[in-house]
Parts: sequence; C-alpha cells; structure tokens
Amino acid sequence: MSKEFAKNLFNKQVMATDGTEIGILNNVVVEIKGGNIIDIVVAPNVNLDTSRYRKADNFILVPFDSVSAIKDYIIIDKMKAKIN
Repeated sequence: MSKEFAKNLFNKQVMATDGTEIGILNNVVVEIKGGNIIDIVVAPNVNLDTSRYRKADNFILVPFDSVSAIKDYIIIDKMKAKIN
C-alpha cells in the first residue's frame, strides 16, 4: 500500500470489497511504540448491522490489516473485519 498522510484519510468513505457501505473514517488507533496503525475507527452507516464488529461508543473498530486499498475510498475485507 502506498503512503498517505493521516489527515487525508479522515472523513473518507469506507466500503467493503463487495460494495457494502461501511461508514466514514473518524479516527485511527496507533501503536505508540512502533507507530503502526492497529484499527481504523469508523462512524457506521445507519443501515449497517454492527453486531459482528468491535465497538467503541458509537463507532466500530476495523482492524487495519483488513484494509486492502486506499484511494477515493478505503476498501476493507468484511470477513477480516468482523469478529466471530
């Protein structure tokens, strides 16, 4: 994945590889020691079933390793993003 400034990611639409609208990127969770992004914090689409996602307040936490592309949209693999 190419490098991108974090400020350019905020308020970007998050979509799944199957075209499902997940929501809007609100924040990121970063590992302090290494500086790696652990999760993206997403304000979920009102129609999204959030029951299978980890949550923090009104947001869902999507593991960064489920992100497959960042361009006009942030594309995620839903199967990697959901909890069992």
